Amino acid sequence: MTATRPQPEAPATSAATRVATFCPLCVSRCGATATVTDGVFTALDPDPSHPTGQALCIKGKAAPEIVAHPDRLLHPLKRTAPKGAADPGWQRIGWDEALDTITERLLALAREHGPESVVFGSASPSTSAMSDSVDWVMRLRRAFGSPNMLAYMELCGWGRYLASLYTFGDSVPGEQPPDIDNAGCLLFWGYNPSVSRLAHATSTTAALRRGARLVVVDPRRAGLASKAHHWLRVRPGTDAALALALTHVMIERGWYDVDFVRRWTNAPLLVRTDTGRLLRDEGRYVAWEEASGAPVAYDPARGYAVDEARLSLSGTYDVGGVPCRPAFDLVTEQCRGMAPDVAADITGVPAADIEATARTLWESRPVAFYAWSGLEQHSNATQTIRAVNQLYALTGDFDASGGNVKFAAVPSNRIDGRGTLAPDQLAKAIGVQERPLGPARFEFVTGEDFYTATLDARPYRARALVNFGANLVMAHGDSTRGRDALAALDFMVHADLFLNPTADQADIVLPVTSAFENEALAIGFQVNQEAQSLVQLRRPVASPRGESRSDIRIVFDLAVRLGLGKQFWDGDVDAGLGHQLAPSGITLDQLRADPAGVRVPLTTRHRKYAELDDDSVPRGFATPSRKVELFSETFADHGYAPVAEFIEPGTSPRSRPDLTEKFPLVLTCAKSLWFCETQHRNIASLRGKMPDPQVELHPDTARERGIAAGDWVRLDTPHGSVRARAKLSTNLDPNVVSGQHGWWQACPDLDLPGYPVTGPGSANLNAVLRQTPSDPISGSSPLRASVCDVAPL
Repeated sequence: MTATRPQPEAPATSAATRVATFCPLCVSRCGATATVTDGVFTALDPDPSHPTGQALCIKGKAAPEIVAHPDRLLHPLKRTAPKGAADPGWQRIGWDEALDTITERLLALAREHGPESVVFGSASPSTSAMSDSVDWVMRLRRAFGSPNMLAYMELCGWGRYLASLYTFGDSVPGEQPPDIDNAGCLLFWGYNPSVSRLAHATSTTAALRRGARLVVVDPRRAGLASKAHHWLRVRPGTDAALALALTHVMIERGWYDVDFVRRWTNAPLLVRTDTGRLLRDEGRYVAWEEASGAPVAYDPARGYAVDEARLSLSGTYDVGGVPCRPAFDLVTEQCRGMAPDVAADITGVPAADIEATARTLWESRPVAFYAWSGLEQHSNATQTIRAVNQLYALTGDFDASGGNVKFAAVPSNRIDGRGTLAPDQLAKAIGVQERPLGPARFEFVTGEDFYTATLDARPYRARALVNFGANLVMAHGDSTRGRDALAALDFMVHADLFLNPTADQADIVLPVTSAFENEALAIGFQVNQEAQSLVQLRRPVASPRGESRSDIRIVFDLAVRLGLGKQFWDGDVDAGLGHQLAPSGITLDQLRADPAGVRVPLTTRHRKYAELDDDSVPRGFATPSRKVELFSETFADHGYAPVAEFIEPGTSPRSRPDLTEKFPLVLTCAKSLWFCETQHRNIASLRGKMPDPQVELHPDTARERGIAAGDWVRLDTPHGSVRARAKLSTNLDPNVVSGQHGWWQACPDLDLPGYPVTGPGSANLNAVLRQTPSDPISGSSPLRASVCDVAPL
């Protein structure tokens, strides 16, 4: 057994010391300066010299309060009461007992039921400090042999990172972020960077000052939407209809990059009208050359034998007795059915605004876009993402200066273990049989499928969960089902800063250091080339409280005890970080000597898809056709529409007219400025800004129901009721209300209450929202579009 390496001590001073650092509480990772006074972490402020440090949100400024909070977990705990008991009967234990118990239970389950029966979980790295360590958790999971990672992918990340692979062969905009500094027009769709990524908000404000245009698609006029040149107030869940309408206008007006579409998308490829599949000639694709009036072959490995500028994008052609049409013709037809007047009726966005926005997208190029969970938490999420990706492809700005660009990265070694699981083990991922193109294909299990596996043993019973900070009960819909699923596990371990409703179902709870009590490595900060060129080791600015350990330390300690020490440098965290850094030529000693980090000179290469490979063929895209795929044969092969389409949300006034009399309003939800998802309502400086759960509604809607601003109201859905205070907003459509999830914690410092997870007095929105009907491709839950009513409480 490897001894635990103590964390480096915080700077010891008798006066105030300022330390360069960054805040990891969300994906923004804002550059900051920590103040340590007489050895105590007392303040966190923005660091304008850091590429993400122009501002720091209120949550980051509350970091010292989070670190010092009296309710922090300080020691390992074990359950002594049965699952389901009102009090878990927590008993303090030592780390050796905790780790020995976890090791014994996990190894026994792996022997008896296979390592796939153990699921690993993580809070979303987009909205927590798990960005420090999630790759190490992934490495541990894969080394253990489990293909099941429970990390909210279907709710937070599917659209940005995985769904776009089916169009671009790359994570757009997740790993191809907007080049905001050079963009002529920014398109934010379901994304409020003022809440979700402050570094994007500050750079967008700078872009607006230099004359860039801004388009925001959001049911709420929140954050930068108030400064947008076009704010499109879309009905929740109808974003695909809006994207198709914008695409229709651009095609009809000729406002699209025809050369890019012909050369770099699969738009010219012929689709058989009899089978709906791409035409093949001896395995090669086929297009139609306008000048010769004849078919031409396309081999992804060699390209076309003719100039792509001569390829047809429309018409019907007879090829060997088979009538065919270019894929772009099918796209055009699909979009024609969603003309602006049609889309206006569906989305609530006036036709004139759709026309004007399409003109701006074309005339203000280059366009860069970003989308967030506002597009991902819907029953039609994947086709919506496809529709937005398709719209963006038409601008021709992909990987161009001012578009969405993969900035050059500092060389490093992967540490997440990707590619190490055998195919037969990958095939056991929970949910992959039902949704073969969804998150399970990439080793992510959805909350819905995890609950089903735990409670109904489909496709087999999930028996254990090793969970790093994910508050599943509060963050997913179907809170009651989630709590029941956790209670049904044979074994559960939960690592966190505080106890929460998910930890209440654990057998072992492990205390985790805050992000400011441990080291963490950041190789690149993504938002622009300057940021991506920075390597920084965040140094501890406070000593670990109690017996808490960092997530990384816990991962390495568990790995050694599980017999996986070889993959984890025999428990030596420094050796692991050194391996990650090795290709960069930067050492840990360098980084520890310079807390502000090391900057590596890097230059962005644009339009990398046009670079030639060793055979003098453009590298293209990582898709089956090596083109941007507006027509997805992969989708067709699995029974899904190959061209992006709009499907009405599964629970809406239009799809469920039987519910409209009792639930006439559309219910959506949004992130709060003051809290990171389900965290921090116990922090006085934050809770003081928003003491109570809120539901936003239009003044006319409130007046009709006898509701005044600040009243306690009852929010009713087909699945129950929760309480909230009414906040009136003229910016909301009168038929739409917006709630908040994550309310459970009390704040004793302000004498403000907590709320039960379910039942009378609950303020937990997800207790009355369901995970179904979910997106058939991704399993995304419809948390952003359902039905409700509101009444005085």
